[in-house]
Amino acid sequence: MLGKLRIALWALVLIAAAALALLLTRPAPQLAPPGGSELPLTAIGGPFTLVGADGKPFASSRLAGKPFAIFFGFTHCPDVCPTTLARLTRLRRMLGKGEDALAIVFVSVDPERDGPAEVGTYAKLFDTPVIGLTGTPAQIEQVKKQYAVFSAKAPQPGGDYSVDHSASVFVMDKAGQFVATISPEESDATALAKLRRVAG
Repeated sequence: MLGKLRIALWALVLIAAAALALLLTRPAPQLAPPGGSELPLTAIGGPFTLVGADGKPFASSRLAGKPFAIFFGFTHCPDVCPTTLARLTRLRRMLGKGEDALAIVFVSVDPERDGPAEVGTYAKLFDTPVIGLTGTPAQIEQVKKQYAVFSAKAPQPGGDYSVDHSASVFVMDKAGQFVATISPEESDATALAKLRRVAG
């Protein structure tokens, strides 16, 4: 009987060791939009040129030297987008380093309805600097690929549509390098700790 228990115990140890070995040899995490190709976390981001609220080209080089949090959504979004941007502005205040410590960037994934005027008006709703960006469909698709962002039209009754999209915020450092994501489910304390890594 004792021999059988020893065998069972060693079997459990071997299973645990195998599981640990598997975890240690797994590849680095990757982001992948539904139906899209995987993108290593180290490849998230990169140079882009979109259109600002003034209708002029906005190059990501204008963000150089300043950490930023970038979020993809659309101005007709009823919940996730305004909630996320309001949260980011609140977290920036909690950093206690002023508005220049962290840029907040909003990129519309609905370029058909969100032109420069629309993203500009939307950004102003938050009573603190938010950079609203849009672009041509091709420009938006390109930057979505760079950040592994998913979005797709969702038809609504009456011929209108909404947009399903990724809800994570991407935290980038002063060099434009990806540092972390902030999800809607995370606590403010966790999100703030991530922002402090780049703007602490």
